[in-house]
Amino acid sequence: MNTSVFLWGCMSLFAGVAAAAVHVTTYDDDGTIQVDGKRTLIIGTYYSTSKYSQQTREESLKELADAGFNLVLSYGKAEDLDAVHAAGLMAWVPVGTLDLNHMEESAAKLRAAVEAVRNHPAVAFLETVDEPAWTWKKAEARVPAEALVKAYPIIKELDPHHLLYTNHAPTNLVETLQQYNAGTDIVAVDIYPVNPGGLREQYALFEDGYQGDLNNIYISQVGEYARKMRRVAGPHRPVFMVLQAFAWEMLREENDRDKSKVLYPFYPESRFMAFQSLIQGANGIVYWGSYFTPPDSPCWSDIKRVVREIADLKDVLVQRKAAISLETRYHELGHSVDDGVQWTARRHDDKLYLFTCNADKNPCKVTLSSDAFRPFSQCRVLYEDRSLELQDGAITDDWKPFDVHAYEFSGAR
Repeated sequence: MNTSVFLWGCMSLFAGVAAAAVHVTTYDDDGTIQVDGKRTLIIGTYYSTSKYSQQTREESLKELADAGFNLVLSYGKAEDLDAVHAAGLMAWVPVGTLDLNHMEESAAKLRAAVEAVRNHPAVAFLETVDEPAWTWKKAEARVPAEALVKAYPIIKELDPHHLLYTNHAPTNLVETLQQYNAGTDIVAVDIYPVNPGGLREQYALFEDGYQGDLNNIYISQVGEYARKMRRVAGPHRPVFMVLQAFAWEMLREENDRDKSKVLYPFYPESRFMAFQSLIQGANGIVYWGSYFTPPDSPCWSDIKRVVREIADLKDVLVQRKAAISLETRYHELGHSVDDGVQWTARRHDDKLYLFTCNADKNPCKVTLSSDAFRPFSQCRVLYEDRSLELQDGAITDDWKPFDVHAYEFSGAR
């Protein structure tokens, strides 16, 4: 190899990274993330690859970008952030928080961690610590809110350009979690409800074998947690939902697994959880656990399929909610309606989009009526290769349990 050419290439790459603009992340008054002033739907992942994969970091980052992800966790090493940036992705980086018993020492460590990454063009968000309010089987916080609150101005003084992200466990009281708000910008929660039941005791699971602690054990609890975190965050702060990309039993060592208990979320479940999160007001979706999922698993392929759908709709989904009224009339199918069809609407490019999901464990048939439908002549069901008849400002459709339909209304009547 020609050494001078190699060195010139390395210096050119470094100069390109150094010259690239640093992202400025803020949020709008509806919680939508703004990246360099542009409203942006965040689609992220904690892992770029699987423990079972032979991919390089660069290959796995390209796979994420091709699938439609735009955010990935990085632990802040310069070469890793360079790779994230080269793939066209953004990163969030944990920087730690204060130790209230060793303030001076921990503050110096925190400053050094922030200074090391704040000017890298891949960085979008910083993170202090994960799930600070939660301790397994105890009521006491693992990290007190005071630590994050006192760390916040230190971080912001050094780096006013990047939002701070805090993920919570799906536990604790709303008022407990609200105490952490002064120490963060983005509020997230991780909830992983696809569970075969009857799991042996395992870290992060309650005595009943479930991670979530609501009465609802179905995947529609995702929407309930999204509503809970909106109460935590308030109307303006961003809320991210951290969703399941693994099977609980796969977190065990291979020689300790019960293969009959390996249950992954597949396309229908992953699609429902993602779209229900967005319908319930999430400003970002992040996946956890793909490190424990074989890369050839249908679970991972199905998540990438869902991500592609959402990424293709990102320009629609970042629009402000359309202020429409919608009447829902259920048809008798021999079932009660518990939660039923949930929805949100957006306007974009002279079209109206309606995103719906059935939060019930039973199927339903519903007529949806709105004056907002009347100007349009066509209703296309996205990703389903079908259309619905629009009659007197109404459409009628069927939903399977935990089903999703996305409608595009277009064409002047």
